[in-house]
Amino acid sequence: MRRAFLLAAAGTLLTGRAIAQSFTDAQRAEIVGILRDALRRDPTILREAFGALQAAEERDREDAQRDAIAAHRQEIFGVAADPVRGNPRGNVTIVEFFDVRCPYCKRLHAEMGPLLRRDRDIRVVMKDLPILGPQSVVAARALLAAHRQGKYAELYDALMSLRGEPTDAAIRSEAERVGLDYARLRREMDDPAIQQRLDANIALARALRIEGTPALIIGDTLVPGALPVAQIEQMVAAARQRRR
Repeated sequence: MRRAFLLAAAGTLLTGRAIAQSFTDAQRAEIVGILRDALRRDPTILREAFGALQAAEERDREDAQRDAIAAHRQEIFGVAADPVRGNPRGNVTIVEFFDVRCPYCKRLHAEMGPLLRRDRDIRVVMKDLPILGPQSVVAARALLAAHRQGKYAELYDALMSLRGEPTDAAIRSEAERVGLDYARLRREMDDPAIQQRLDANIALARALRIEGTPALIIGDTLVPGALPVAQIEQMVAAARQRRR
């Protein structure tokens, strides 16, 4: 009981929770004195308090993200204009927020291709999230314009496989290589509707507290960062199990 009290008190001090309003100055001084004495005797109390605080913050973050996913379910999973890779009728959906210039997104791309060939029942909703500068925006516009010609996946694969930057010249070269009408692509890249689609993706990412790319949503779980493909497969299997 004493250790539990000390951990709770240490957590209160660490988080700055209105302790000054809860106790008199004399009581606060006494608690601080008890804590200092206890920490000198057993420094692990502070480590345990930090661990408990981190775990509580992680639970709060996960709960908030689940609530946000539930609140924005239609924008996440049900936008008909969003490009889709894999099987459009797949029994599990992965939503991928990415930036063409993001090296971790490129790493994920290299692993997702083989996964989609192995598992023909995965639907991947692509959310272009150009957050790494003006050229990311240009590339994202090009991808959404390519979607109108039915070649989103082809240009996506080409740009994600680039060794250099997706410059205007590189985008044109890759677009023509995969069979796109570049004159049409260039015109449609400037369509305000495409920028509106990107703005909607950015607003959705903010609502979901996504802070970088890549970010995946599988079921009701948001995972930041490039996951190992084995972990993605495990999460897909768990999502399928929950559907039964």
